[in-house]
Amino acid sequence: MPSLTARIFGFVFRTTGVFKKNFAGGPSMDAIIKGARANPTEEPSAKMQAKLNITREEFEGRGVWHIAPIGSSSPKRLIYWHGGGYVYSAAKPHWDFLGTMALKHGVAIIAPLYPLAPEADAKETTDFALSFYRHLLTQHDPANLAMGGDSAGGGLTAATLMAARDAGLPLPAKAILICPWLVADPSHPDQAIIEPRDAILTRRGITDAGKLYARDLPTHDPRVSPINGNWDGLPPMLMFGGGDDILVTDARALKAKVPSVDYVEEAGNMHVWPIFIFPESRRAQSRMAAFLA
Repeated sequence: MPSLTARIFGFVFRTTGVFKKNFAGGPSMDAIIKGARANPTEEPSAKMQAKLNITREEFEGRGVWHIAPIGSSSPKRLIYWHGGGYVYSAAKPHWDFLGTMALKHGVAIIAPLYPLAPEADAKETTDFALSFYRHLLTQHDPANLAMGGDSAGGGLTAATLMAARDAGLPLPAKAILICPWLVADPSHPDQAIIEPRDAILTRRGITDAGKLYARDLPTHDPRVSPINGNWDGLPPMLMFGGGDDILVTDARALKAKVPSVDYVEEAGNMHVWPIFIFPESRRAQSRMAAFLA
C-alpha cells in the first residue's frame, strides 16, 4: 500500500486537477499550452541556487542547466530530459527532484530544455537531443555519463540512446527511465481501468500530445513510440513504474521486451512518483544514486 503521504498527494492531485488539467486533451489543451508559453519558463529556485553550483548555458538556442554539489570534483554527469508530454517545459517538481539528487546524493546533472511541440516535432526534438549528446562527447568520457528522464523525458532518453547507437557513437554507462512514455497511442486495455485512479494523466490528453509531437510521423515511429525501436546494445537500465499511472503499461511492456531492465513498480502510486517527496520517492532516489555510483 502507498504511504500516507503518497495517498494524500494522489487524492489532492485527482480532486483539484492541478496537473491533470494540463493533460485533459481536447480543445482546451491548445489554450493551456499557449498559456504555458506566455508564462516565464520555470527555473531552479533561488533557494536551490544558493545551496548548489548551478549555471546556465545555451546550446542551439536552447537553455541547458548544470546542477552540481558545491565543491564537487567528480567527472560523472547525469544527462536529464524532463517530462511534460513533449509539450510543457520543466516544472517545479522536476527542479526540486534534481536539486535533491545533487544536494543529498551528490549527483551532478546536465538538464537541457529541449524543443517542445507543437512548435517542434519529434524529428526536430530527437535531432536536437542527439546533437546535444554528440556535443557532450567532446567534453566528457562516455564512461562518466548516464542518461535519464521522466515520462516524455524517459521516452526521449530511449530515442536518444537508440539514435546514438545507430550513429556509431559511444553510449553512456547507465540509463534511468522514470515512468517512461514509450507508446504514444494509449491503446492498452489496462489503461482504461487505471485511468480513474491516475492523478496526472488522461488517455485523451496523451493521445493529443502524442499527435502534436509526432506531427507528420506515424505515432508508431520509434522516435515517437520508442517501445517499437531496437533496444539491443543499450546501457544497463533502471526503470520505475506506478500502479496508478496509465503509463505503467509502457514500463511493463519494456520489462517484457528487455528482461534485463531493473524494474521497480510501486502498487497504488502515481505517475512519476519517484520525483516527489513521498517516502517511496526518497527510497527511489537513493536507489538511483546507488545505481549511478
